[in-house]
Amino acid sequence: MREIDAEALDLSEFVRPGDLVMWGHGTSEPLTLTEALLAQRHSIGNFRAFVGVTYSQSLKPEQADAVTFLSYGALGSAQALHAKGALDVMPGHLSLLPDLIEQGRLSPDVVLMQLSTPDDRGLHSPGLSHDYLAVAARHARTVIAEVNSQIPWTHCDDAFAGLRIDAVVHSSRPPLCVPDAQPSAIEQQIAARVVELIPDRAVLQTGIGALPSAILRSLTHHRDLGLHSGLAGDGVLDLIEAGAMTNAHKSIDPGISVCGLLAGTQRLYAHVHRNPAWRLRPLRYTHAADVLARIDGLHALNSALEVDLTGQVNAEVVGSRYVGAVGGQVDFVRGAQRSRGGRAITALPSTASGGRISRIVAQLPAGVVTTARSDADVFVTEWGVADLRGQTLKERARRMIAIAHPDHRESLAQAAHAWA
Repeated sequence: MREIDAEALDLSEFVRPGDLVMWGHGTSEPLTLTEALLAQRHSIGNFRAFVGVTYSQSLKPEQADAVTFLSYGALGSAQALHAKGALDVMPGHLSLLPDLIEQGRLSPDVVLMQLSTPDDRGLHSPGLSHDYLAVAARHARTVIAEVNSQIPWTHCDDAFAGLRIDAVVHSSRPPLCVPDAQPSAIEQQIAARVVELIPDRAVLQTGIGALPSAILRSLTHHRDLGLHSGLAGDGVLDLIEAGAMTNAHKSIDPGISVCGLLAGTQRLYAHVHRNPAWRLRPLRYTHAADVLARIDGLHALNSALEVDLTGQVNAEVVGSRYVGAVGGQVDFVRGAQRSRGGRAITALPSTASGGRISRIVAQLPAGVVTTARSDADVFVTEWGVADLRGQTLKERARRMIAIAHPDHRESLAQAAHAWA
């Protein structure tokens, strides 16, 4: 393993023209490495980069002069790439990314990763994210690690133990922070309805954003909640500190909060540092169908850009703009419905653009279906709750119209009459 001073880092020694470079997504982006890679793109020659959710400002559309960007969606600052035609989206379930890597359908040549400093046993930790990077590193020609002294050391499985690392760069820079967004009055109304569907001892899957934040804030009076999620932010810590989340009654991983990606502030990162009550797990655990089915009371909390009257969900596209992803939504929707006592809850405001556009629609205009109507469970807006399980198309339409904004109900009813 070769140690390289950050000031002398020349990635053209490792990255070749035509290579596919993959790095940790979200808060686990190794910024010293990615910033150098993108700054040196012309000396390297044209290459491809696979990016996930991106919270940094390292990616810019003008970098497409030498880099072909691809991703499983357009999340965070990667949306700007797609808006300028600089991002090619590869839609698919997040749970299948490791399989695509192992099958050679998504074959990384170079992997860049961020690691914590070692613990007393000399073991490094992935720090803020487990995801798919260990699998990618085992199939890559070259692996370069940025060991960041400000990243928390977190418990995980042994996927990173014995991993071949070809070069190491040391850094000390604050981890990327993702503060909770402030919910609107409408989002608080939606949260109040969602909370009524969640019992004590439920195990939660959630994302980040204003609406998930509002839901978590409304759960502080619940008891013995658990966490099994692809992602966790500060809202989860609020529940732990309030005594609402103990993980005490989880049917698997009792007493432990399980997630794949930490995306919060320094407050959360300090809490998870060397904390045995937390585990970072890979996609093959956090999103696996057989694992999710074993979690009693799993409540998947997801959102949508729009939902049609039969329960089809679009979580990816607005007009011609890609602003989301399939991600893990379908994995958790299906997993929650296989869970004993589980629910798959999709929550969204009923309108957009100041009320002019209904987000409950007769048909998905973009033609993009993220979650099929065969997977539909329960939908929540500020106007009510629509449980679609076991319902006919006509009854689904009636229930969805009832939770649409009153200004749009008549036109939705007319559209439904044409086909129902």
